[in-house]
Amino acid sequence: MSTILSPPAGHAPSLLQDPSKGHLHVPSKSPYSNSSSQSGSDVSLHRIKNLPGYTTPVFKGKEEQRAKVQENVTAKGFIPRELIKNEVQWFYEHLGIDDTYFRNETVEVISDHVIALFGAKVLAYTKHDPSKLVIDLEKIDDDGNGATFIHTSPPGLTSTQGPGSHVELGIDELYLDKATPNHCYRLETFRSTGSISSTAQQQLRCYFVSKCNFPSNPPPSRYTDGKTDILTVSDPVFLEKASDNTLDIYQNIMWNVESRYGPVIEVALSNLYHFYSLYSARKYVEQFSNGITIISIYLNPLPNSKAPPIENSIFQVMKEVSLLYCLPDNPFFSVASQSPHAVQDATYAYCGWIFAQQFCNRLGASYLALKNVLDENNPTHAEVLNDIKRRFREETFTRESIANVIHAYPELIRLLYVNFAMVHYPIGEAQQLVPTLSYQRLQNAQPLTDRELHDRIRRTVLNKQDVQVLESFLIFNKYVALSFRLAPDFLPEVEYPNKPFGLFLVIGNEFRGFHIRFRDVARGGIRIVLSRNKENYSINQRQLFDENYGLASTQSLKNKDIPEGGAKGTILPSLGASPRLCFEKYVDSILDLLIPGQSPGIKESLVDLHNKQEILFFGPDEGTADMMDWAALHARSRGADTWWKSFTTGKTAATLGGIPHDAYGMTSISIRQYVLGIYKQLGLREKDITKVQTGGPDGDLGSNEILLSSDKTTAVIDGSGVLADPAGINREELVRLAKLRIPVENFDKSKLSKDGYLVRLDDRDVKLPSGEVVLDGTDFRNGAHLRFKADLFVPCGGRPEAVNISNVAALVDSEGKPHFKYIVEGANLFFTQQARLYLEKRKAVQFKDSSANKGGVTSSSLEVLAGLALSTEEYVNLMTFEDGKPSKFYQSYVKDIQDKISENAAAEFACIWREHQRLQGAKARTIISDELSSTLNNLQAELERSDLYDDLPSRAGVMRRAIPKTLVDKVGLETLLERLPEPYQRALFSSWVASHFIYKYGVQASSVDFFHFARDLAQ
Repeated sequence: MSTILSPPAGHAPSLLQDPSKGHLHVPSKSPYSNSSSQSGSDVSLHRIKNLPGYTTPVFKGKEEQRAKVQENVTAKGFIPRELIKNEVQWFYEHLGIDDTYFRNETVEVISDHVIALFGAKVLAYTKHDPSKLVIDLEKIDDDGNGATFIHTSPPGLTSTQGPGSHVELGIDELYLDKATPNHCYRLETFRSTGSISSTAQQQLRCYFVSKCNFPSNPPPSRYTDGKTDILTVSDPVFLEKASDNTLDIYQNIMWNVESRYGPVIEVALSNLYHFYSLYSARKYVEQFSNGITIISIYLNPLPNSKAPPIENSIFQVMKEVSLLYCLPDNPFFSVASQSPHAVQDATYAYCGWIFAQQFCNRLGASYLALKNVLDENNPTHAEVLNDIKRRFREETFTRESIANVIHAYPELIRLLYVNFAMVHYPIGEAQQLVPTLSYQRLQNAQPLTDRELHDRIRRTVLNKQDVQVLESFLIFNKYVALSFRLAPDFLPEVEYPNKPFGLFLVIGNEFRGFHIRFRDVARGGIRIVLSRNKENYSINQRQLFDENYGLASTQSLKNKDIPEGGAKGTILPSLGASPRLCFEKYVDSILDLLIPGQSPGIKESLVDLHNKQEILFFGPDEGTADMMDWAALHARSRGADTWWKSFTTGKTAATLGGIPHDAYGMTSISIRQYVLGIYKQLGLREKDITKVQTGGPDGDLGSNEILLSSDKTTAVIDGSGVLADPAGINREELVRLAKLRIPVENFDKSKLSKDGYLVRLDDRDVKLPSGEVVLDGTDFRNGAHLRFKADLFVPCGGRPEAVNISNVAALVDSEGKPHFKYIVEGANLFFTQQARLYLEKRKAVQFKDSSANKGGVTSSSLEVLAGLALSTEEYVNLMTFEDGKPSKFYQSYVKDIQDKISENAAAEFACIWREHQRLQGAKARTIISDELSSTLNNLQAELERSDLYDDLPSRAGVMRRAIPKTLVDKVGLETLLERLPEPYQRALFSSWVASHFIYKYGVQASSVDFFHFARDLAQ
């Protein structure tokens, strides 16, 4: 989560009776903003210095109006004549109503309000209780230009309590939440300074809603740097009333908001400051034509309250407003119900809820005992284990059961929160901001140790499953290292045998996400996991971390010969949420951890138990390919001056110097090396080979597999349907689709043979040439990869575990012969490990994804290297295009990358093939591939810790060969070694040495072999 605060950056308007009170600014972006549909948020606290804030023009016709009102009230005959003068005088002089009201309202409306107030007094008198005096008036313009609301409002009641409780909710719903560029509204609200009468102490709360009238031709901007000029986006009435001081404050806030992300605030804000014994004397909501809304609130302490100094309370509100932005729909802090939790407790409860859903120990000792008895390499045993694991994970701890536990034990949740806060909250930051200020709710809290909390839970909670849920909160407290960077030590080895280096948990109102990496210097794509319906979303919720872990593990195996270790990120949007908005919030939140203290004027403290600076490298994956540009530019705007160029890969080539995998076939080059290696080793001719592929001509891998191959493709399965022709699909038509990057549903059916067919996703009751009837096109597509036979199978797309131990038998005929002789995995995780071993045992020649599909990661790694090695000026001149054409440097660098991919893929293929032959087939290529990856990764880690890197001649020799020649020639090796971060250099050195040594000598290489290899490093 991202908590964004700005400091005391100026002086607040002076509209409070007591100038020592605080003033809170809460800005945000409206839903209609054109800035990628994102919302920005910032919270600013300003101290009053008796400077003017909003100027209310004096209504010069007030006395004349009062006389007319008195006449009008007299004519109506409701109030006795002898009382009318005093009632009107009290209304005009003693209530303390702002002149805005008298200027905006007609004599008739004011007369009605005077009479209504008198009638309420009479009613209260008959009940012999002045506290029963209630006013609730409203006037809504039929033309939609605004409204006026007046009601009695005791200080401190929330917007869902007491008289007039509907007003703020109604204003939000009718005017503020539905803002569009042509229908924006200003809101002015204030509390009367005087009481209703001499006997009743109630005050009036007045709301004035008016439609904004933005000029069709705004004045020219005062700024030439692209920043928004507040004068060009403001309503004239606001400009008339706002002082120069207020305009300066709002201008700075607006600039900050435009670079930050968070949802639009609603009436929960009122509930929040009431929670801390504050009430608002005045509130202004200003909407601007660029979609930004700024809410300005003037806060007082409740009368006769025993609350701490107002600075403490307002600072607490500042901290928690940002949490409302992150999770406005938090079920543990509801506007509709009186929650026992404060916002921070409730936010902690929500995050612990997500954590428990993913990480409660769902398998336990019984599963471990069963796992030790059964043989995971036995398909039947593996299927039983997988089924048990799936059932345990789905049924033991549901999100509903965990939520029920949280609701049932609010006091334990509060104690767990205090335990968390005492470790992870930067108390010193608050004290630096305001003298003697601390986190208000923690001052009187009595923290318990982990042991004391554990004992309290055990004594309080009788149900063992509930105990385990609450204990997961203790685990969460212990292993959070940097905000929501989690130390992975808590992961049970039985479920996660390979321990990650670090993981991030990111939580937003409309999404949740993870980022897992297996080494300090690591890179991997960010994937958006979309859900088709509520049931699918529920499944994705349960499996999100496990899918992320599997993807990152595969990436770790794949990244064995590059400096960056494996990493992956996943984002699960809620149903109906904008994937783009979720991605932007995910990235912005992680940047808060990587670049702390970027709010202007303040260095936001973070409790950093990891105590190391981190740089993450992100890349594109499913659903995020078009978002990498934004992420890089946003990192730059957030202050990542030195590494924004390498923060993401897959950027637009022309403008940001990215190296697109699809345009240059980077991933496919690696896959092709394995296909060609099989042909060469077995003496095969490609044109004689039949092939089936998943992933169609609209995808990166699928299109390039078609364009680079010359085989006889008999089936292509993609997101649009199934295209098949046993005579061989027309190559020219396939190439046409691949060049256009469009799916197989666009195939010209006239070019099919008599036995060929195309079944689209939406087709129903389709009769195939064989006479078979396809009832449902979607169901047919989902299982089509199990029905075909060919020499070669190249999966270039599809969901993870499409072939698993439960269905792999469908790929073997009755005689035990596999449907495919050769399998080169292009798509990640298409096969489970058990399925691979099952097929290899039946003599299929199979190369797994972590070996075959590594061209893309090599390309991305060298894209990262260019970003780290080149200055911003060099990067712009060399890596971006001029007049739509790449520079000679760019073209040469791309060629270097392609050569490096071919070299690494061919070397690994040869190493796996040699080892398989040496063992005479006794060990599956899948196992050899894993052992090779593990050996490489372990050797690389060992080399990073060794002093071999400190041998300068060896280091220089390795770096000269590891860095592409084009880059060395242009920048110079000495300059490169000065620019590249030291951890990155160690990783680059170690990865090159490890991969070249193992590829040359094999996984069984000895220490003597390494001695001979190391002697030549300095050459």
